[in-house]
Amino acid sequence: MHKGLTALAVGTFALGIAEFMMMGILTKMGEDMGVSVAQAGNFISFYALGVCIGAPALLFARRMRLKTLMLLLGAIIAIGNAMAALSPGYNLFCIARLISGLPHGAYFGVGAIVARKLAQPGKEAGAVAYMISGMTVATLAGVPVGTFICNNLDWRVAFWLVSFFGILTTILIALWVPQVEKLPDMGFRGQFTFLRHLPAWLIFGGVIFGQIGIYCWYSYIDPQLTEVAGFPAADLTWLMVLAGLGMFLGNLIAGAFANRYAPALVGAWVQTAAIPVLILFYFFAGIQGAAIALMMLGTAALFGSGSPLQSDIVGYARGGEMLGAALIQIAYNAGNAIAARIGGTVIHAGNSYTTTSLVGLPVLAVGCAMLFILYRRYERPSHLK
Repeated sequence: MHKGLTALAVGTFALGIAEFMMMGILTKMGEDMGVSVAQAGNFISFYALGVCIGAPALLFARRMRLKTLMLLLGAIIAIGNAMAALSPGYNLFCIARLISGLPHGAYFGVGAIVARKLAQPGKEAGAVAYMISGMTVATLAGVPVGTFICNNLDWRVAFWLVSFFGILTTILIALWVPQVEKLPDMGFRGQFTFLRHLPAWLIFGGVIFGQIGIYCWYSYIDPQLTEVAGFPAADLTWLMVLAGLGMFLGNLIAGAFANRYAPALVGAWVQTAAIPVLILFYFFAGIQGAAIALMMLGTAALFGSGSPLQSDIVGYARGGEMLGAALIQIAYNAGNAIAARIGGTVIHAGNSYTTTSLVGLPVLAVGCAMLFILYRRYERPSHLK
């Protein structure tokens, strides 16, 4: 494995803490800021909005060397989270979260391109999965540590920690990532050519609908575990370790399968597997053992489709790889933002926290269908022949 992939993974580790730590501290952050849990959900939405704003900027960076662009994004990770740590109140913290999200989509998008260039032929999906593993390690170790710091020390310390890893990312990319071949410049309009074809839209649709369906549930996992399952707030640290373990295993296992089978097929089955998990969570979340097992299966599905589809879009976006990589990140995070808003609205209307595991199921089913269509029409072996 090329050590440059490890440097990229450190960056996704920092981004993973920044994004997913919020799920474990949502209740406490709301209390500290003097807002409700539903209002605190905006901390998730503003981060996702930053992703949706920052990723399209890649269109204007298409002539930059990929390594230089990655260095710039690492620096913004450090700066954005330092601003979050310094924020004095709710409104400014929301703005800081938006700024912190700006490099997220661009980093994953460009990182996927660089990872594929560093990979051995036929191992591209696995290389992308290795890069993404930094985020899953964050949910396994970094997020619980951040949750512990927030609950026992000061939430500002946790965001300073993320800023430190942003600095470390920049240093390691400078040392370990080579100057890979630049993408051919097809001109501004040429970047959009691949959007004339259906496969890209099936991937984007599968991603955004899949994220909405699963993230409606996961955005509010904190109160579901404490208010419904009855775990004390102090247990959230080790519960987030188990949630992260599900993400870690789901990402690596799906990445390995995507090296052997069609990425669309792997992504479709992973998202389909989430449907019975979310239904069972609604009925059995009050049983602590069942809540833990189903949470791990749910987080495995949440991350399992990531590396196959992120690798897949680069292959379909010939001549517009940068735009394709940006748009899939917009799809993921737009789905997250919409899901957090839907979940917050459902809770605010007086429904139980577990209702969030059901409201996204019809949307999730649409996402699964789009990925199965992608496989049958474009990636099935009989079609390729």
